[in-house]
Amino acid sequence: MLKAHDTVALTRDIPEQGLKAGDLGAIVHVYTDGQAFEVEFVSLTGQTLALATLPTDAIRQVRDREIAHVRQVA
Repeated sequence: MLKAHDTVALTRDIPEQGLKAGDLGAIVHVYTDGQAFEVEFVSLTGQTLALATLPTDAIRQVRDREIAHVRQVA
């Protein structure tokens, strides 16, 4: 069950926000029906790059034995 402050990974690209599958974000709000989440994506220096309202199938919990990867965003 996903909850506020969980770190999640995108399961698909969100091109209009410049996000790619695998990008990490933090849930900042869970909508009352639990079917959508407000997720914040930040740079490694803490700058907010995107804030997106996403359905449950667009994100997943991070898993053991996964490693973060760095990429430049436009």
